[in-house]
Amino acid sequence: MYVVYLTYFRPVDEVEALLEPHIQWLDRYFDTGVFIAAGRKDPRTGGMVLVKDIDRARLDTILAEDPFVAVANYEVTKVNMTRAADGFGDLIGI
Repeated sequence: MYVVYLTYFRPVDEVEALLEPHIQWLDRYFDTGVFIAAGRKDPRTGGMVLVKDIDRARLDTILAEDPFVAVANYEVTKVNMTRAADGFGDLIGI
């Protein structure tokens, strides 16, 4: 799986202006089963998306579709999940 961290490089008011299309983008990839979880950082300096293990080129294409590319930088880390706490076992091998 991948952990994708978004870090805003533009003011939050510019981020807010793109929030609705960003949420639609998230919804599209949750509906297809590519995204596992997502949320805002606290404090609100960006966000995080957990992504299924897919071809990296496909992930890069998906990230390029996000309206937030205009306001955030992306850091992508591939993680090979081998252990999980009770209730999170489904994350192993994703």
